[in-house]
Amino acid sequence: MNISIFGLGYVGCVGAACFASMGHKVIGVDVSPVKVNLINSGRPTIIERDIEELCRRGHEAGLLSATSHAREAVHATDISFIAVGTPGSGHGHLDLSYIYGVAREIGEALRDKDGFHIVAIRSTVMPGTNRKVAGIIAEASGKKAGEDFAVVSNPEFLREGTSVHDFMNPPLTLVGTDSPRADEVMRALYSKLPAEYISTDIPVAEIMKYVNNTFHALKIVFGNEVGAICKTLGIDSHKVMDIFCRDRQLNISPYYFKPGFAYGGSCLPKDTNALRALAADNYVDVPVINHIQESNIAHRARALELIMAQGKRKIGILGLSFKAGTDDLRCSPIVDIVESLLGKGFSISIYDRNVEVSRLTGTNRDFIMDKIPHLQHFVTDDLDAVASESDVLVVTNKEKEFKDLPARYPGKIIVDLVRMWDTLDYDGRYDGLAWAPVNTNPAQNEEISRDFGKCQF
Repeated sequence: MNISIFGLGYVGCVGAACFASMGHKVIGVDVSPVKVNLINSGRPTIIERDIEELCRRGHEAGLLSATSHAREAVHATDISFIAVGTPGSGHGHLDLSYIYGVAREIGEALRDKDGFHIVAIRSTVMPGTNRKVAGIIAEASGKKAGEDFAVVSNPEFLREGTSVHDFMNPPLTLVGTDSPRADEVMRALYSKLPAEYISTDIPVAEIMKYVNNTFHALKIVFGNEVGAICKTLGIDSHKVMDIFCRDRQLNISPYYFKPGFAYGGSCLPKDTNALRALAADNYVDVPVINHIQESNIAHRARALELIMAQGKRKIGILGLSFKAGTDDLRCSPIVDIVESLLGKGFSISIYDRNVEVSRLTGTNRDFIMDKIPHLQHFVTDDLDAVASESDVLVVTNKEKEFKDLPARYPGKIIVDLVRMWDTLDYDGRYDGLAWAPVNTNPAQNEEISRDFGKCQF
């Protein structure tokens, strides 16, 4: 394929050299004459393992060149990658002026170019940038997005020092697009790489790099905080974390990573608090570990706010234990929410077939009696009774019997705290705790009549 890459810095230079090594014809574009001359002499613009050899080979094969003229590059290629810098401010905001400037140059070049052109944003940008870039290109070119051109989001996952290896051996190839035509071309472009190709929504692709890098930062900080605690106790932290990483069933796995409700139960609250206390007793400052519980409390508060935002007084709670298949109420996050709703005057009915108040014992009984002394008046094993008495049904755990709620109880407002459904065509209102709406039915957008004003509580 014929490819142009705007921006010959770290990401652009690596991409240009690697695409050329795969047999594609690449034209780099940069405002810097120094960078253009380096590429045109077969040399890289950066210092990186293996990059010099790839640039030399690409240049000698006639597959790698550079120019400072955007129009020349766009007219000679079918795909234009945007890989210019997005410098950050001290407050975390990005300067996207280089992105938008390149978009305008590409748009102006497309004005008199025939054929379908793909613009791939390789730079790390915030959600919404793709849409704005498409608008700039459409305005500058006089052409229509989706018909004459398409803008896709194709974030890179490269580590400095191993970027050539990472490009050629990626964990995955991610492309955000709403154009089947562009998706087909991008899929063919990356077909030689030994990685899964994932086509997804544009905003999903745009946010992925931030999620990835923030988690990498979190891992480093968590490991260092564990190390600080271990050092004060004379424990070899590398042995601890080596064993931690060997658990691929829970620790290093997809488990616990899906957004849902707050954590609860007897173990996680108790043990995270114990580790915090251990650090404090040894005068070790561990900000990340110290704020885990605060973050969990904040997420619980979001759930309470979401339930109250429905504007209805009659609330049905589906599931009181901290997770499906148990009667353990200890530190169940929904218990605190029920306690708050009762205190604010809401009418509450609770369904949980696993919880029989008369059979609760020990700390489990002590916990719930301290929070909701008259629980027996609110909880039942009759789901139909709870549904008939409630305007809002709050799903708090993934019991299989809740799957057919939309069909069984049409017209109810459903608040989903655990992502019970991936997609819905429900003739009613659905609201998820930590994900965008999944209900595709137009009734989702109809206004509901509220029982009380938004600011009453």
